[in-house]
Amino acid sequence: MVERRLPRWSELRELARPRPRAGDATDRRLAGAADIGDLRELARRRAPRAVFDYTDGAAGAEISLRRSREAFQRVEFRPSVLRDVSAVDPSTVLLGRPSALPLAFAPTGFTRLMHAEGETAVGRVAERVGIPHALSTMGTTTIEELAAAAPGVRRWFQLYLWRDREASAALVERAAAAGYEALVLTVDTPVAGPRLRDVRNGFTIPPALTARTVANAAVHPRWWIDLLTTEPLQFASLRSWGGTVAELADRVFEPAATLADVRALRATWAGALVVKGVQTAEDARAVVDAGADAVVVSNHGGRQLDRAPTPLEELPAVVRAVGDRAEVYLDGGILDGADVVASVALGARGCLVGRAYLYGLMAGGERGVQRAADILAREVTRTLQLLGVTSIAELTPDRVRLRA
Repeated sequence: MVERRLPRWSELRELARPRPRAGDATDRRLAGAADIGDLRELARRRAPRAVFDYTDGAAGAEISLRRSREAFQRVEFRPSVLRDVSAVDPSTVLLGRPSALPLAFAPTGFTRLMHAEGETAVGRVAERVGIPHALSTMGTTTIEELAAAAPGVRRWFQLYLWRDREASAALVERAAAAGYEALVLTVDTPVAGPRLRDVRNGFTIPPALTARTVANAAVHPRWWIDLLTTEPLQFASLRSWGGTVAELADRVFEPAATLADVRALRATWAGALVVKGVQTAEDARAVVDAGADAVVVSNHGGRQLDRAPTPLEELPAVVRAVGDRAEVYLDGGILDGADVVASVALGARGCLVGRAYLYGLMAGGERGVQRAADILAREVTRTLQLLGVTSIAELTPDRVRLRA
């Protein structure tokens, strides 16, 4: 039998430890996010459904997106124990320059739709953290504005090849003049992928005031106030557009692009040339032969061809094909610092993350992006410690395997 008694007040006082309410409501909300999944849930509640779905969704039945996440779930680490991991260095070298983490903030389109602070918030966080940030051709902050807002960030410019080649060339010239160190040429977009969530939501750029969106404004007033009381959306690539994302892509993207375009860019661009959207070892060899300094194994986050190859599964073959001549990066499905560590162990120089920081941006603007970066950095460091390694250089293929 257990003998029971009434607790003394002094004993209860020891247990009563209310958390200090530091900061405002946004700080408190973000402080409760333990991982990127928590930021995703905050984003889902705070952004209009069409905006959240544009970020969260993928093409077709979203099979490629699910497979990317499932591939990371199949990762099995092989740790070493009894190693001194009291000091761990998660830094590395990306495109010949130091980076505090083996990751960069990926280019994302229409970013000011997620939060009024948009790409400038992302660039400032990347600057503080010490990692590169790639501005999208379809970004909502201009090349020059990002350079002014985050002058110390390592700036990459993501380029889509347009039907209007003179307009593409002008963007490249502006990026060079503004001190961008790398071009990230995206090659998996001859036409737009079928974004069915956008179709079902009636999502346009900018959002149209329809009966549905007006009703949605009632439950997301802060987002609509931010949109309507800040500067109108300005694209890095064109002044305005009133249709869907797919219609815009089909209007401006160049379906006739070939390897000759890669060679032409190499001949005119003095900085690093990264080709993003490579999905096979054969294409990796071809673009490196054409002058690419790096390739990104990517299926566009599952947003272009559904049932496309899963980047993590293709990574080792691409590394074997071109890893001695070019840097190899991985993009797609990365929502945890452990995903980054696994990718590097399998041969990637680093990773590009997009959705992870966009969830943070929707959840709390620049502070939300910072929270996402802090979460990823903490997870990278802790995973290294639990693996028994003290630096990124110690990550080798024998540290990880993909379960069947």
